[in-house]
Formats: sequence, structure tokens, C-alpha cells
Amino acid sequence: MATFAPQPTDESSIATIRALAADVVGKANSGHPGAPMGMAPVSHVLFTRFINANPKNSKWFNRDRFVLSNGHACALQYILLHLLGYKLSMDDLKQFRQIGSLTPGHPEAGHTDGIEVTTGPLGQGISNAVGLAIAQAHMAAVFNKDGFDLINNYTYAFLGDGCLQEGVSSEACSIAGHMQLGNLIAVWDDNHISIDGDTAVSFTEDVEKRYEAYGWQVLHVKNGDTDLESIYNAFAEARKEKSKPTLIRLTTTIGYGSKLQGTHGVHGAPLKADDIVQFKTKSGLDPQASFFVSDETYAAYAEVGKRGAILEEKWNALLAEYANKYPKEHAELTRRIAGELPEGWEKTLPVYTPADDAQASRKLSEIVLTHITPVLPELIGGSADLTGSNLTKVKGTIDLQPPSTGLGNYAGTYIRYGVREHGMGAIGNGLAAYGGIIPFVATFLNFVSYAAGAVRLSALSKHQVIWVATHDSIGLGEDGPTHQPIETGIHFRSIPNCAFWRPADGNETSAAYLVALKSHQTPSILSLSRQNLPNLENSTIEHAAKGGYVVHEEEGEDLTIVSTGSEVGIAVEAAGKLKAQGIKTRVVSLPCWLVFDQQPEEYRLSVLRSGAPILSLEALSTAGWAKYSHEQYGLPAWGASGPYKKVYEKFGITGDNIAVVGKKVVDYYKAKGGEVVSPLVKAIHL
Repeated sequence: MATFAPQPTDESSIATIRALAADVVGKANSGHPGAPMGMAPVSHVLFTRFINANPKNSKWFNRDRFVLSNGHACALQYILLHLLGYKLSMDDLKQFRQIGSLTPGHPEAGHTDGIEVTTGPLGQGISNAVGLAIAQAHMAAVFNKDGFDLINNYTYAFLGDGCLQEGVSSEACSIAGHMQLGNLIAVWDDNHISIDGDTAVSFTEDVEKRYEAYGWQVLHVKNGDTDLESIYNAFAEARKEKSKPTLIRLTTTIGYGSKLQGTHGVHGAPLKADDIVQFKTKSGLDPQASFFVSDETYAAYAEVGKRGAILEEKWNALLAEYANKYPKEHAELTRRIAGELPEGWEKTLPVYTPADDAQASRKLSEIVLTHITPVLPELIGGSADLTGSNLTKVKGTIDLQPPSTGLGNYAGTYIRYGVREHGMGAIGNGLAAYGGIIPFVATFLNFVSYAAGAVRLSALSKHQVIWVATHDSIGLGEDGPTHQPIETGIHFRSIPNCAFWRPADGNETSAAYLVALKSHQTPSILSLSRQNLPNLENSTIEHAAKGGYVVHEEEGEDLTIVSTGSEVGIAVEAAGKLKAQGIKTRVVSLPCWLVFDQQPEEYRLSVLRSGAPILSLEALSTAGWAKYSHEQYGLPAWGASGPYKKVYEKFGITGDNIAVVGKKVVDYYKAKGGEVVSPLVKAIHL
């Protein structure tokens, strides 16, 4: 690949991509034709000259990864996938942005063949790409041997001005520079246009200097519209750099060839019919033909697919040789690629009895990590500059760092993310998307909110990212309302396919990890306390793994208190005080709503049964608890600064006060009369 060799089909293929972009968006009467038309040349050069992938097996492990961070330009990616022979037909292109189609309005992982990560919110894709590149560097360091360069793929990403403006990309790209990721090549579509018009209205910084300061190599292709040789040379130069990620600044004309080229009018609106006609005429295409691809263009792209199939075949042969020479490493690599956990790993989870000492659940989490890390080498984690508070670094683990820093190596398993919660979350998604890795990330629960965009995409994309979220309530004490999460629980509980765990003791913490590690398509947030929590009666890993269970049983009860985390022990205390008054009180722990809701109806109704009022107790917002309880007690507003016990007293979350509240609830429902039906009955049958 030393020099660019032009092919007879280059110009016609590029024109075809541009015309298809106009047709796809035009038929849907919705979408973004401008960036696809502007980036057609760089896409053609990248995919026909550099990308190593097999369209017939989109999950080949050593494939190059491609991320479209400016996801609104997805018509471009769908067109390329179709031309290359992925499972995307011309009819699928014609169904762009329609219900049930394989070509939704932004790329969605797991939905469309060949899409690596879900992009749409700007900045997320390039941040995912950093995670993909870190994953490759790690897996290569662990498994490659002399003569067996098994894992050597590149990660390529396209991004626009909007991605560069979003803070999440700054966080992630700063880490990429520190990590010296020579396997990461990003192309900036420098077309000077955003929705508001020319980027001069808000974006005038020197991006090249910024990225150079991050530790990136920066290249500039001044004519991205027609200069294929310069585009080719930029990629070739980027691939030579082994100790820096590369940003290729590609100056393009948005909507190249249309009447509105170079203006924001072609950014997010279909071209008019006469504009499409004039473009096709000018490009030497049949102006009356829509969704047309010549046999020559199909043939050119079929060659790319053939090349990829041969590469995979050679790789499989190399893997077979590797198995003969390194059987232990081969078994481990193939297990991790398959996403299978080691047999019997769960036996290492710590088990507790009520006689064991009370400990903070963040400490209990550290104990779990200490037990499981030696048997789960795929567990790669780190903290956003809170390692000593999150308790996430297991003794003896090595930092995942570029070897030249002297701080660790790429085979390490602990990542120092710095104060970059959002970038950390998005990188975690990339690590999960790569395969062979289960990432965990850590910060205070309140600051997971900083990364909510990445959490949401974890859930949407079915990425198994585990959040170790400590300091989970007013129980953190003196730091006060800025650090004490109130609304965080209901926020993340309301996200589909997101498991929010708030364990109450040691066995529940072990159960949270058990389920999180087995949930290959669900992200989990482990909400962990700073203060010590007693180990509970009837608490077992098996019980807690159901998401909810009865901690303290009473037959013919007058009241059930349902709670989570640090408040379950308080509920048990209140139940004891109520019993002294002759009021029979059951206590239920509900550490994970999502998992509990997945249990059989009969089980759920046995835990939160009819016959007596149910009172919820949690040191967070009461929002959402009406699904499980008749009455709710929690935080009315913000927390307060002070010693944690004093803060709990201020808000009445004590055994004494909850006993008073519980008696009022019992008295009210007795006076009201009539049957008391579990709220779950209504929730289940809606």
C-alpha cells in the first residue's frame, strides 16, 4: 500500500454513493444527505483500500472496527454496508427511517448487520472508538505471541464538528492520547457546517492544536472532495504511527454536487427532485434512475468482500496453529470471544451470616472484586480518580497503561480514567462492544448522572458495563447535597434494560455481582454505601439474585415495609419496635427492581402480597415506589451536610421514626376498612 493506485471504478463508485445518499434520504423525506455526499470519497478510499473485514461474517474477531460518530450521516454507512455485501439489501435502503426497517434514523448495534456501536448523541461514537482501541491493545498484549499476531486490527472513526464540540469526546480523546493508541484513526469531516449554520458562529478554536496537545498525530487533507490520493496517503501515514492516535482533518464540501452544497440547507433536509436530477446528470449517471448501482461498482466492492474472506480464512488457520502451540491461551481466548464465563467462577463469591461484622457495601464490593478477579481475567475496570473511595483496585493488579510510561502495560487490567465520568462510561461501552472483555467503571453514584448519556446507550445497545457507584445516599454525610444523590435511583431504574442494584448487605452485594456478570446484554449500576451495613437474617445470594425477597417474615401481618440498601437494616429495626407494640411487620428487601420484575408473577405476589398495607422506605426520592407500595417514605427534597447519622435523623430515617410512621399507616388502613390489595396486582395486569 505504499502508493495510491487509482481504479477505473473510483469516480463512478463515489458518484453512486452520493446519488444513493440523495435517493435514500429523498424517498424517506427525512434524513441527512449532506455529510454522506461530502464524505463519499473518504469512505470509498477507506473501505476499498484499507478496511479488513468480512461482510459474510460481520463478527470475525480480528476485523477492523468502523464507527460513524456523526451518526446522523448513517445513510452513508448503510450504503457502504449494502455495497460490501452485508445483510442489507437495496429494499432495506428504500425503507430508510421506516418502522421495522434495518435502516433506522441512526446506527443501532445489534439491529443492523455490520454496525459496531449505537451512535446518534454526538461525541459518543468517537468515545466508543477509544474503548474499542483500548480493548484491541489489551487483547493483543495478553494473547499475541511471537509469530502469532492474532489481534492486530485498527479502529476507524468518522466524526463531525458536533462530535468535536461535545465534552464527552474531549474526555475520551484525552485518554486516547495518554494511552498512545496508534491503532485508532479518526477522520474529522471539516465542512464548517452545523444546524445553526456556519461553525464560525460558535466553533473557532484550533482543533489541530488541541488534538496535538492531547498527544495525537494530526494530518490535514485540504481537498476531501476529489483528492483521492491525498486521502489515501493520509490513511497510510496514520497507519505508520504506532504510538499516537491520528486525527485526519478532512476538509470537505457538505452536500458536494448539489445546488445547496456548502450550506446548512443540505445538512438535515432531503434534496429537491430537480437537484437530484442535476446532480446525477452532472455526475454521468442516469438522471431518471433511482437506487441504481452499476455492475462495475458492485463488482469492485465484491472484491473487498473477497479480500476480507481470505483474510479471515488465513486468520482461522493461524488460530489453529496457535491452539497447537499455546493450548491454554487458545482455550482462554476462544472462551472470552464466545462470552462464556469460567466454569465454577461463582463459587468464589463471598458468603455472609448475620453474625459477621457490619461493613460498608463499597467495602463488600471490594471483597467481591478481590475474590473474583483472579478467576475472571476478562474483568477490566477502573475509576474516575476515586480509586481509594470506590475501592475498585484489587491488590496485585497491574494498571493498563502504555509501556513507555513505566506505569503499567497494555496487559494490565486496571484503568485510571482521571476525572472523566462521561468519557469513562462511553469508553466502557467500546470495551464491551469489542468482545472478550467485561468492563467495570467506578465513581460516586451522584456522578454517574454526569455519564447518563453513556449509561442510556449501554442499555439501548445491550452493552454489559458494570458501574461501581459508591457513596449512594445521604449516608455519605458531610459532603452534603451536591454529592448526595436523590433522583438518581429513579432515573436509572426508569431506563429500559438497566439494572440498578442497591444491596443491603454482603450476600446482596455478592448477588448483585453474580447477576451483573451473567447479564451479557444488560448494564448494571451497583449503588453502594459509605456507611457500615449489618448482615441480615434470611439474606442469601440465591434470594437476593431474584431482585427481591422477604428478609423478615410474619404471618397475619399488619404491615410490610419494603426497602433497599442501607435502609433495610433500619426497616428491620423499625419492625422490632412495632412488634413490641403488637404490630406484626414483615420486611422485604428489593435490591433490583428490574430483576424482581422478571420473576414469575406468583413469586412477586408472595413477596409483596395482599392483605396488609405496604410502606416503602428509601433515602432517595420516592418516585416510582407506588408500583410496589401503598405509602412511601423517603427524601422530600435535597439532602444535608453533616455526620451521616445526624443527616438520617434530620430526615426521620431512623428505626424510631419509621416505627411511628408504620403505626400511622396501619391505623389509617384499619380505619379505612376493606380489602388491601397489593399494588403489584394492578401493575402486573395493566
